[in-house]
Amino acid sequence: MTDEQLAELCRNGDKAAWEELYKRYKPEVLKIARRFFLSGGETEDLVQEGMCGLYSAVSGFDRERQGAGFPAYAHSCVRNRIVDTVKSSLRAKHSALNNFLPIVEVGGAFEISPEDELIRREDKSELLAKMSKILSSLEFKALVMYTDGMTMAEISSALDKSPKSVDNAINRAKHKLQKLISAEE
Repeated sequence: MTDEQLAELCRNGDKAAWEELYKRYKPEVLKIARRFFLSGGETEDLVQEGMCGLYSAVSGFDRERQGAGFPAYAHSCVRNRIVDTVKSSLRAKHSALNNFLPIVEVGGAFEISPEDELIRREDKSELLAKMSKILSSLEFKALVMYTDGMTMAEISSALDKSPKSVDNAINRAKHKLQKLISAEE
């Protein structure tokens, strides 16, 4: 059955058709989601948004109006939904959610003061902004994942790149950052 036929069946309430489209498009949604970075979120959040985009594609697909086939239309809907989510997360109105300060009590005293935590996060934000300007997308993503404690295998899988490619990207990023730090001193 074609994707267009499955989309038509989905619009008519066929759950089996939706499950089939879901299986067919999940790898594509994963591939698109891995290309983006969601501040304060995870790739899985972007995958969920991508699946919402797929659902919108099913609901809105009309061969006469779109002119293209369902796969191209679905790809556009998924990508646009993910891009909109990333852009939306960066807007000022979401800054409270993106920069929340957890209150952690240990033995009745704070482990770190909220002010110190805020300063630490602002410093981290500035560093990430500088890094994103001088590093390629792959270098930036790989280095952030690496500093978050992910293994090379996990990073390779998440970015759909070979371990050697990830290792090279991390090393290039380290060298670029060393030059940046040396230049600022």
